[in-house]
Amino acid sequence: MGCRDVHAATVLSFLCGIASVAGLFAGTLLPNWRKLRLITFNRNEKNLTVYTGLWVKCARYDGSSDCLMYDTTWYSSVDQLDLRVLQFALPLSMLIAMGALLLCLIGMCNTAFRSSVPNIKLAKCLVNSAGCHLVAGLLFFLAGTVSLSPSIWVIFYNTHLNKKFEPVFSFDYAVYVTIASAGGLFMTSLILFIWYCTCKSLPSPFWQPLYSHPPSMHTYSQPYSARSRLSAIEIDIPVVSHTT
Repeated sequence: MGCRDVHAATVLSFLCGIASVAGLFAGTLLPNWRKLRLITFNRNEKNLTVYTGLWVKCARYDGSSDCLMYDTTWYSSVDQLDLRVLQFALPLSMLIAMGALLLCLIGMCNTAFRSSVPNIKLAKCLVNSAGCHLVAGLLFFLAGTVSLSPSIWVIFYNTHLNKKFEPVFSFDYAVYVTIASAGGLFMTSLILFIWYCTCKSLPSPFWQPLYSHPPSMHTYSQPYSARSRLSAIEIDIPVVSHTT
């Protein structure tokens, strides 16, 4: 594995993270989190389905693609606890994941444009390229946890609503989109962890995620022979002058 260069694993994790964030964004905006199906026994009327999202609500007749009722103020009057939690959890998860993507990008740029000999002036930086990817993996894992937990709760909350009222509630495909996106975040985190654990055995002190002390200059100097080392020693001999 090319640990000192931009590797396919880091690029794959970056692309997987972007796709997962895009999926979370789509799941946040989709008005298809919960369906309320109202069935009528009147032959002259059509069944009505109410689609509930995190921000809007739409009511449609069966066989129609137009909303009979489109409530754009639903976000401020959500009366279902699981959807209210998702209103805060999904934007927070996207924010954490975007921070992880930024760290991945910084780490890849640091790897791609750094010189073969480390710069001593930058030795006091707390996080290097490997540290960026390691922290990004932790953030991806946190973002996946924040988005997955309330999304799974929607499934169980539907069961609670059906027992409390009538069996007319069901979850829609926005739940699947969000759960799949959270799984993508976990996969991204796993790829970064495997990449780091495979490459962390490198002897370079610049591979450590955190510098315990600034590396000294002799660590990166080229090996000299014994003769050249002795010739570089300066010896100051005091001169004593006698005055008569």
